[in-house]
Amino acid sequence: MDPFGDENLVELYDLDNAPGDDHAYFRALADSLDARKVLDLGCGTGLLTRALATPGREVIGIDPSPTMLNYARRTPSSVTWISGDAGAIAPTGDVDFALSTGNAVMYIADLPATLTALAAALRTGGVLAFESRNPAARAWESWTREATYGDRDTPVGHLTEWLDLIEVSDGRVVFDAHNLYDDGRDDVYRNELYFRSATEITAALEAAGFTVQVTAGWHGEEFVPESRLMVFRAEKV
Repeated sequence: MDPFGDENLVELYDLDNAPGDDHAYFRALADSLDARKVLDLGCGTGLLTRALATPGREVIGIDPSPTMLNYARRTPSSVTWISGDAGAIAPTGDVDFALSTGNAVMYIADLPATLTALAAALRTGGVLAFESRNPAARAWESWTREATYGDRDTPVGHLTEWLDLIEVSDGRVVFDAHNLYDDGRDDVYRNELYFRSATEITAALEAAGFTVQVTAGWHGEEFVPESRLMVFRAEKV
């Protein structure tokens, strides 16, 4: 089931995930690399993807959610939108910059295969960047109804929301996101995330042919074991 399959909730996605330091980081990195070809895996609604599509730059956005991608296509842009997962990545060897944002890599079960596909798309010296949550921070412990319950008025009506933690096992975390409307409809979307340590992700990147730098934030903060966020910048050897 597509956890982003509700048209109403996709409409709210950009509102809830407005451009911030993360978008600024990826835009600045693309510019510093003078990237002429960019690949965004897990592009979602395409908010950042479209911002990366500056004159003279080819940008490709790939996402497995048909609902997200259809929403992205509604706004005119020069981006090439592709429906699919890592299997849709063409091994062209000419991409300057690949990225995956919004913790999208945490939805990927087979990370090594995905990193191998991204490496095949990148040129030698090309850069891959993404972020992930540090399992040491144990963010899932607050994903309970008691900690997340709330309601708000939205463009699609009044909405009551909460999370229910379902399962935690060997880095795999399953939770349900509830979206209750005033008419009594409770749409429940199951999410499955994979929490991996900096050591695990670094090893997978190196195995795929990258050199790796890890920081703890969008401004180059030093990564320490208790850091909440992990930002990876990897260069293809």
